[in-house]
Amino acid sequence: GLSGPIGGQLVDLTPHLPILPIVVPLVLAAVMLLVNERHRQLKAGIGAAATATLVLVSFVLLSIVGAEGAPATIVYRLGDWPAPFGIVLVVDRLSALMLSVTSLLGAAAFLFAVSGWAIVGPRFHSLFLLLLMGLNGAFLTGDLFNLYVFFEILLAASYGLLLHGAGRERVRAGLQYIAINLASSLLFLIGVGLIYAVTGTLNLADIMLRAGSLPAEELGLFKTGLAILSVAFLTKAGVWPLSFWLPRAYPAAPPPVAAIFVVMSKVGAYVLLRVTMLAGAMPSAGILEFMTPWLLYGGLATLLYGIVGILSVDELPRMAAFATLISAGTLVAAIGTGDQRIIAGALYYLIGATLATGAAFLLSELIARLRDIRPPVQAVEPVFGDDYDASLRSEFEGYEVGIAIPAGTAMLGGSFVLCALVLAGLPPLSGFLAKFAIVAGAVADVAAAPAAMWIMAGLVIFSGLAILLSLLRKGIDVFWQSGDDLPAIEVRSLEAVPIAVLIALCVGITVFAAPVMAYLTATSAYLAAPLEYIRGVLGIAP
Repeated sequence: GLSGPIGGQLVDLTPHLPILPIVVPLVLAAVMLLVNERHRQLKAGIGAAATATLVLVSFVLLSIVGAEGAPATIVYRLGDWPAPFGIVLVVDRLSALMLSVTSLLGAAAFLFAVSGWAIVGPRFHSLFLLLLMGLNGAFLTGDLFNLYVFFEILLAASYGLLLHGAGRERVRAGLQYIAINLASSLLFLIGVGLIYAVTGTLNLADIMLRAGSLPAEELGLFKTGLAILSVAFLTKAGVWPLSFWLPRAYPAAPPPVAAIFVVMSKVGAYVLLRVTMLAGAMPSAGILEFMTPWLLYGGLATLLYGIVGILSVDELPRMAAFATLISAGTLVAAIGTGDQRIIAGALYYLIGATLATGAAFLLSELIARLRDIRPPVQAVEPVFGDDYDASLRSEFEGYEVGIAIPAGTAMLGGSFVLCALVLAGLPPLSGFLAKFAIVAGAVADVAAAPAAMWIMAGLVIFSGLAILLSLLRKGIDVFWQSGDDLPAIEVRSLEAVPIAVLIALCVGITVFAAPVMAYLTATSAYLAAPLEYIRGVLGIAP
């Protein structure tokens, strides 16, 4: 384990690792607020160190919970108060996986932003780290109250990041984004209030434990609160018909911000998976039967909406936004099946689709530059009078970080093709393996498979075809030109490296598919046995 000298003695610091993904970005975001915006190299260095630390900590936690014979649940009790009375952070296979995906995509997006977008508006670095803090806290918290707190932190940071660089279209999309998220936050509070009124607790493990002993009249009120809470999560996940805001908001955001926003849509799916699996611990309450049909059919409707949407647009940022909806629909539908095999395949799909969609948003900036196209939403205009003074803005004009890389067009073309292969689910990359696992799980029992499973399998396959057709059309439009007509482009190193890393990770989870799927299969089996989580959090002996 990790250790350090304290008071002249060597103390094991490993038990304190779960709080680092929250403390590190919070402290460094506060520090950077004190640093003048002109010290851009210093702020970039601090942010890069923070994101690198998050990557390291998340993978250490992933290795700890994934080790054979290791405890499946690490519970960090703040103030050493036991649950459900105190605040607890919980690291298990699922939360460690989400931390790792978030930290990797966050590090890549931050590195890309440093090359240009971080300096077109104030306080970008601090807002970005606060967004990462909110995401990490949402994945780690073990109670609904702090889940709401971290939700609000990440949403508040996302408001500022969405408006970063300003522009009329970005402000218009930002206001819609803020309005829908404020409404979902209100539903969140109402649902939490109803659940607390019935159960007298906000700890997730304790809530599900008490739900099994509720009388019939209180159980109905509990399910009502859970339904209202689920609407808030479904809105944040972008499930149809609550997804109208996402295809407009994500493309309007700066590309590195849109890339990390891809993880935000996964937070809602993560919470729904956590709550649904915990509900299985108390079958007498009938919560699982109450939730799963809505999730299954809502996910299928989102898949269909995403398919229609991606076929109807011709701009890469909008294609990436609808690809985000397709992945959200696939995940929510998989959760609605409650099948371990499908959920394991969906988690594998989550990793590849998140990284590839993030790379697609980053590529959209470079492809727009290749075609000498600068969409109106990318214009940089002040929103508030105190954003920047004229001297500071003029100082940033033309500023570039990094060294130009030759053969940028070839790099863009290769990255675009690999992104398309992952998102469309074509062999040999991870998207094909993930969709094959989902479809195989859905129709494993051909004779007894219900109609919804066949519909799900068909939509998952057809979504790949829709993504392929859409991206193929875009690729021909951008790259299918004669050598004399194809414009040259120089890609800065801090733009090329993040994209290359994300693509390499998609290839890596394909090469090492066996150990990755073994981990995810064990994660799915762990989620299907929620009593282990409940006992670990509440300290109940087996």
